[in-house]
This record gives sequence, C-alpha cells and structure tokens, in this order.
Amino acid sequence: MEQYYRDFGNWLRTQFPFRVQKISVNAGFTCPNRDGRTGYGGCIYCNNQTFSPAYCDNGKSITQQLEDGKQFFSRKHPDMKYLAYFQAYTNTYGSNNRLKGLYEEALAVEDVVGLVIGTRPDCINDTLLDYFEELNRRTFLIVEYGVETCNDDTLRLINRGHDFACARQAIEKTARRGIRTGAHIILGLPGEDAEESLRQAPIISSLPLTTLKIHQLQIIRGTRLAKMYADHPFHLYTVEEYIRLIAAYIRLLRPDLILERFVSQSPADLLIAPRWGLKNYEFTHRLHNYLKRMRTTHEYGQCIKEDRTQTE
Repeated sequence: MEQYYRDFGNWLRTQFPFRVQKISVNAGFTCPNRDGRTGYGGCIYCNNQTFSPAYCDNGKSITQQLEDGKQFFSRKHPDMKYLAYFQAYTNTYGSNNRLKGLYEEALAVEDVVGLVIGTRPDCINDTLLDYFEELNRRTFLIVEYGVETCNDDTLRLINRGHDFACARQAIEKTARRGIRTGAHIILGLPGEDAEESLRQAPIISSLPLTTLKIHQLQIIRGTRLAKMYADHPFHLYTVEEYIRLIAAYIRLLRPDLILERFVSQSPADLLIAPRWGLKNYEFTHRLHNYLKRMRTTHEYGQCIKEDRTQTE
C-alpha cells in the first residue's frame, strides 16, 4: 500500500525483530482536575470506560492485568511480545516511589518488552524524568501527553486544568532527554472548527514529538459534554467531513512525525454521537482511498478549501 504518512504500525516493526502488541493496564490513578488539585469533575468529554478493555481492571495487580491481556492476545499469536500501556487517567500522578514500583512490576512480567505511559503535562517532574531517562536506556519507552488542543480558551472550556504552554514545556523537557514523546489531540472540540484545527497543525508539528494520536470528538454518556450537547447541540463531523479535515491536517505536519491513529472507537452502549459505525482500519482504508485521489497540490489545496467551507 502506498504510504502517505509515517504510520505507527510500520514504524513499530522497525523497533523490534518480533511482533509487538500493547496491553492496557489500569493502575488505579486519578487526575488532578478530578480530585481538586486543579479542579473537579475531570475533562468534560472523559469517561475512562471507553478505553478500558475487559482484562484491564484496577482491582487486579499490574501483573495479573498483563497476564490476562497476554492470554487474550496469545490465542492468535503465541509468540507475541508486549508493551505495557499505562493508559487510564493520569499515570504519573502519584509519588515517584509508587510510580517506579508499578513500572518495574510491569517490566518484570515475562514477554513485556517496554512501556507506554500516558499522562498529563502538568503531572511530570524532573526526578521522574531522570528515572525515565535511565529507563529509556534499558527498555523501550514512550511517554504520551494529552495535549488535546493548542487553544487556551478551549482548554479552559473542557476543564483541562492547564494551558498549552504547560504542554509545550513538558514535551520539550521529555524529548530533550532522548525519550520518545507522544501527544494526543482532539479535533472538533466545542468552538473549534476545521479552520481552527488547521491553524493548530503547524504548532503541533513544531513540537519535538515522535508520535501523534488524533481523535475525533465523541459524545459519551455520563459526561458533562453529553449534557452540553443535549442542551445545545453543536456540529459534529460526518465521516466525509472528517476525512477531508484529516487529509488537510496531515499535509501540514512534518513528514517524519509518526501518526498512530486518526479515530477513537468507543463502546456502542456509551457512544451518543457521532455514530459512524467504522472500525479504525475501515476508516484508515477510506482515508487512504481519499488521499490517493488527492495527489496533486491543487487537489490538496482544494480539499482544505472545501473542508473549511463545509464545516462553517
């Protein structure tokens, strides 16, 4: 298949001589905008149930969650190796000693060959970065930050609890230590149209990131965003609009940035909208078909113009 960007799967295969799969673990953390340190209630769109697999249960130890995940994936690929993915909530929000113990417990599990640690940019410190720097020398490590948007007004609206300058600083400090650094962003947040997202793309691209995950905004049951949407519905992208936006967005990113995903999938019983009914690979296939048709500079420019017009 023709490559239109650096995709995570192909890149990961260059990092290991064997097949690797992430296993999500829930270490029982919370977030500073949930427990009162910077706010209450968490981000207005967040329900952690949407990305917690059945084997990912914080009532179990890290070891047991990983063993359950291994059993789940090894049915299809018995020789698989694994990355422990600390995903739910804020996975650097605790004492440094506790954090190190959890990470080392994960690495002690057989066939676990590295860590992916998801966190917030306001929950990192120099002592922990010292440890990550040492950890990065002896195992595979990615530290992922939830950036979500470059727009400080939007960050306040979604109750994020930090500004974009905080995200930039955390990413720069992490990358300076030679650690693979990732970011998550959301396209379609309230008040942000396609033009605003495209304005932000070069800013994201300027950060010293190794990987980037892009998510479409989803309305999830039980969140404050769900109530906002019910009270005052706002525009959510159709699949076609979102494909055009992604095509325009990735054209504004530097070519060495590794793109891990473009969409999120939430359980059907929790998802209110948009209900596209597409799996990640199905969306990616449709995106590739679109990019194949949009090869010339003129056509890419036209897709940007169309996207701005149709989402206003």
